[in-house]
Amino acid sequence: MSTQFQERNISMVMDMYELTMSNGYFDRGYGDTLAAFDVFYRNNPDHAGYAIFAGLEQIVEYIQNLHFEEEDIEYLRARKLFSEEFLEYLRNFRFRGDIYAMPEGTVMYPNEPIMTVVAPLIDAQLIETTVLLELNHQSLIATKTNRIVQAAGGKPVSDFGARRAHNVDAAVYGARAAYIGGAVGTATVLAGKMFQIPISGTMAHSWVMSFDQEFEAFQAYAQSYPDATVLLVDTYDVLRSGVPNAIRTAKEILEPLGKRLKGIRLDSGDLAYLSKEARKMLDEAGLEDCMIVASNSLDEYTITSLNRQEAKIDSYGVGEKLITSSTTPVFGAVYKLVAIQKEGKFVPKIKISETAEKITNPGIKEIYRVYDKEGKAIADYLTIKGEIIDTKHPVRYVDPVNYWKNRSFTDCTFKPLQQQIFQEGKLVYDLPGLKEIRDYVRHQLDHEIWKEEQRFENSHPHYMDMSPDMFELKMSLLHEEN
Repeated sequence: MSTQFQERNISMVMDMYELTMSNGYFDRGYGDTLAAFDVFYRNNPDHAGYAIFAGLEQIVEYIQNLHFEEEDIEYLRARKLFSEEFLEYLRNFRFRGDIYAMPEGTVMYPNEPIMTVVAPLIDAQLIETTVLLELNHQSLIATKTNRIVQAAGGKPVSDFGARRAHNVDAAVYGARAAYIGGAVGTATVLAGKMFQIPISGTMAHSWVMSFDQEFEAFQAYAQSYPDATVLLVDTYDVLRSGVPNAIRTAKEILEPLGKRLKGIRLDSGDLAYLSKEARKMLDEAGLEDCMIVASNSLDEYTITSLNRQEAKIDSYGVGEKLITSSTTPVFGAVYKLVAIQKEGKFVPKIKISETAEKITNPGIKEIYRVYDKEGKAIADYLTIKGEIIDTKHPVRYVDPVNYWKNRSFTDCTFKPLQQQIFQEGKLVYDLPGLKEIRDYVRHQLDHEIWKEEQRFENSHPHYMDMSPDMFELKMSLLHEEN
């Protein structure tokens, strides 16, 4: 596993209130009280039908390496907020709790527990910020990339976004998430090194401009990289200069070496028109196998438009709108207390809001995916932890929106979505490889998730139903608080 801890300790990536609350729990003797927190989100990015869970590996890294060094203790001491006993406690701190999570790459939906943390209050509190930031960032980019890949319709999509990312980590871990979402590779070399993601890259306009003539620039590049020559043809004039000089390079430089021009890249202008005209020119020159790669502020909407215009583009390099998820730049997962232990039993807790969607689902729960006879996921099913699902009989459920309807699942299978990741602070889960995660995403979308849920517009909602006992628990707590 490549680690973000090789050069630095990021344990203190936490909100100040996590420390002040932990100090308060410690001072009052509550620090070892067990509590349960759920991680979930409320809305899919871009009004989509689903999202993709990414970032679990980095969450595991963080928790395994979470510790406070002497300089951290000194920094906190200088704040004059924390007791010496608490600072001494932090000096020897290691995470002690249990964590359950969906496998990385799981297709997920709003208001379902992606991750559940059952741990002493201090332990659960201190990991909140980093759990959320890792999950929020990578899930956002994986989901956005998958939309772009879907729009490309089988044509390769590469991540070209590093220079537009919000910082170094956003570029590197964004590339990881993009690969999970279906990108074939990245231009970010460190991401390739850390995660064994295929890397690619050609030239910039500055290469072409550094030579006196465009053809000289192409010639030099082809001589250096005869097996991987992709030429950027829009520095001056695509159709009058760029493509003709690319053809000349193919004929005069590469073919005498027994090589073929691999591709040209368009990075500006009317990509639909230019790709069509370039294709004609290349084909007439006997370069039917020369690919046309397009870049320039692409996303799923522009790629869909290019497809409708029958653009002759073979591959896409997608940058800023992928790496920043510019149309919906915030994922919005939250970390909410759902139960606390008192006298050896967990007491369910609920957060009530004037906004209905912000009312939480109480208690420690289990989440199942429900499949029909054909293996299609027809719904997700939320139960109180420990409930028995008897599939020998129709399984009653409650639609939390249309709760008055009497509904049951028949002839269905139930797959638990969460797996245990940590037990009493020890990792008990085998993290899959990145390609395995990527393949898992593809399998779900190809075989399990309805195509109607994968539409870009007016996607069909995925149902999240509750067991009658789960629904009754939520209603009873709401009535108690009102």
